[in-house]
Amino acid sequence: MTTTQKNQAPSPMGYARLVLADGTVFAGRGLGATGESVGELCFNTAMTGHQEILADPSYAGQIVCFTFPHVGNVGTNDEDEEAACGRAQIAATGMVMRAEMTDPANYRATARFDEWLAERGIVAISGVDTRAITRRIREHGMPMAVIAHAKSDKFDLDDLKAKARNANAMEGRELAADVMSDAGSDWAEGDWVWNEGHAKGSKDGPLVAVLDYGVKANILRRLVSAGARVKVVPGNASAGDVLALKPDGVVVSNGPGDPAATGAYALDAIRGVIEAGIPVLGICLGHQMIALALGGRTMKMLQGHHGANHPVKNHETGQVEIVSMNHGFAVDFDSLPDDAIETHVSLFDGTNCGFRLKSKPVMSVQHHPEASPGPQDSFAVFDRFVASLSKAPA
Repeated sequence: MTTTQKNQAPSPMGYARLVLADGTVFAGRGLGATGESVGELCFNTAMTGHQEILADPSYAGQIVCFTFPHVGNVGTNDEDEEAACGRAQIAATGMVMRAEMTDPANYRATARFDEWLAERGIVAISGVDTRAITRRIREHGMPMAVIAHAKSDKFDLDDLKAKARNANAMEGRELAADVMSDAGSDWAEGDWVWNEGHAKGSKDGPLVAVLDYGVKANILRRLVSAGARVKVVPGNASAGDVLALKPDGVVVSNGPGDPAATGAYALDAIRGVIEAGIPVLGICLGHQMIALALGGRTMKMLQGHHGANHPVKNHETGQVEIVSMNHGFAVDFDSLPDDAIETHVSLFDGTNCGFRLKSKPVMSVQHHPEASPGPQDSFAVFDRFVASLSKAPA
C-alpha cells in the first residue's frame, strides 16, 4: 500500500533551552510543541525509527536525546504507530537532536517529523551538543531535565532550573496506569507487508491475553503474525479476570516507569497466572515484573539501555542477536529462585536480558523482540511462544 507525502513547509523554529537538574543549560532552536516538558533525560543510539521510539509508551516520562545527528529524513506515517490505544499516545515528553530537522525523503512518509512532534505534544530542541549530553549521562546517570520552547528568546532560567531540580525521579514512579488501555479489546492486525499494508490475523489460532502496561502495537502485530488470536487486557486486571478469558497463553507487556511501583498492583495477577500453569511471556517491563513476582529484585541503571544496536547473547542457541533496548531498570538475576535459567545476557555490560523457569512454562526477555534492528534476529521469540501454545495440553 503506497502513501502520498504531504507538501508541507517546515514549521517555523522558535527558541529553546534544555535545563538539567544540576543547573546546566543548553541553548538551541525549538521545534514541535511549544511550552515546557519535564522528564528523565536518556540517550538513544538508533539511526532510524525515531517516530517509533518517541511513540513507544515505554518512554512515558522521558526526554530522548538522539545520538544520531540527522532526524526527520524518514518523515512519519500512520502505519508505524506504536501506541496500541489512544491513552498510550502519551509517550516521550521531549526530544533532543543535534542538526536541524531534515526534510522527509521516504516514499511512505505522509507528514513531516516536526509537524508530527507538534501534533503529539512533544517539545523538542535542536542545535545542541548531543555528544556532550551523552557523555554526561554515561558518567553521571540520567538526570531529570526540562525543555522549554517559546517564540521569543526570553526564559526564566531560575524557574526552569528549579523545575528540573525538583522533578520526581524515575525511581518509585508508577507510569503504566497512564498509558494502558482502560478496557479489554481484540487485536487482529499483523505485521506490515511491503507495499500491501498490515496483514490480517488468524481466526482459529491459540488465544493470547496481553496484560497491557503500555504495550507496543508491534508486539501485538508480531503475536498475530505468529498465528495467535490476541485479546488486550488492562494491566490492572486481576488474575481471575485474565483466567476467565480461558487464554492459551499470557503476555506481560512492556511499559514505562519503575517496575516495583507498577508491581504494587500488578504482581498478584502475574503470580496468579503463573500459578495456574498457563504459558507466560514477559517483555521489558513485563520481564522485570515477572522477576519481582517470583521474589527477585530489580535495580536502577546508571545510563540504561536505549538503542537499536545492542548485542545480546542467547545462551540456548549460542547466537548473538542484535536487538532494540529501552529500559532504565534491570533484573538482578542472582536474586531469582534456583528454578530460573538465564537465557539471554547483554554483551555490553553483562546484565540479564532473559530467563525461563524449569518447572513452569514461563519465559521473558528484557529486550524488544518485536523491533527490527537485526533486522529480525529476535522474531523467533514470538514464533516459539505461539507454537508452544498449540502443543499445550487442553
